[in-house]
Amino acid sequence: MKISDVLRNKGTDVVTVTPDSSVGELLALLAEHRIGAVVVSSGEGSVDGIVSERDVVRGIHRDGVSVLEGPVSAIMTAQVHTCGEHDEVRDLATQMTERRIRHVPVVREGKLVAIVSIGDVVAHRIRDLAAERDQLEAYITQ
Repeated sequence: MKISDVLRNKGTDVVTVTPDSSVGELLALLAEHRIGAVVVSSGEGSVDGIVSERDVVRGIHRDGVSVLEGPVSAIMTAQVHTCGEHDEVRDLATQMTERRIRHVPVVREGKLVAIVSIGDVVAHRIRDLAAERDQLEAYITQ
């Protein structure tokens, strides 16, 4: 199965934030959209970084609550692992587990087109297993 199969069910909406947005603004976006991470983009589909709730917690631990007034660029992860729509879901799941990452931007020709979370990958796998079970049950009962 390909990442494009996951996106067919999930959709391609991506919430982004600019590098100079405040961490407080970031928290408002996370709460509004009920998500755990956003892509940091200066525009035109660029992927400049990714920032998650964990990054905020680490920033507060390191610098105190003043981090909330600072820019997202101060706490974001700049080395972003990305994938393509034609990558295998199985390979991405392995990479997410090994790298201990929960969100991976999907790019096409270097431009951001979607984001996939570990939850999206797991939900897709559960749907696959349920479909396989249904096929086996149908085969057995025939």
